[in-house]
Amino acid sequence: MGFRFRRSARLGPLRFNFAKGGLSSISLGGRGASFNIPVARSGAPRTTVGLPGTGLSWSVEHAQDRPAAIPAGTGEGLPNTRRLRPGQLDALKQSLLAVLRQKLFAPGSTGDQLWDYGLVSRLLADGPLGARTTGLLALIETPEAMEAYVLRSQGQDDAKRRAKRCITAVQEAARLAAGRGWLA
Repeated sequence: MGFRFRRSARLGPLRFNFAKGGLSSISLGGRGASFNIPVARSGAPRTTVGLPGTGLSWSVEHAQDRPAAIPAGTGEGLPNTRRLRPGQLDALKQSLLAVLRQKLFAPGSTGDQLWDYGLVSRLLADGPLGARTTGLLALIETPEAMEAYVLRSQGQDDAKRRAKRCITAVQEAARLAAGRGWLA
């Protein structure tokens, strides 16, 4: 049997993580979700959420003494320019929502008519639609539904993908409503 040194120890809900120089951090949580506070290492507290057994996880470092807003699109100080800090992701989501409202749902637009006349809800209740179409239309049934869908995005690419799905949903709803003679 070989000699082994355990690099972490658990005491109740806390896990103490050690490095060569001693205590490096304290973690709270376990499989699936944890909160890590650095003690003798650089960095800020970090929250990690994952799906155990899949290798998939999402991690956020909580800002400490950092600028409140970093302009979107700049990669300064980021290890990967595709990774956004929490404030940047929220700003991206809000700008995507503003563009969707301005381009798709401006007063007098097709999207505006879809919402004003409740046409998306009528389409969903009217008759048999495919599962894909039903799911797509449900995304934009109300302004609140669209906003919630975009705000649930977990990253930059996910937010953009969700915005594109909203555009596709409006196009599909307009096509279906026009086919039923509800839109001119």
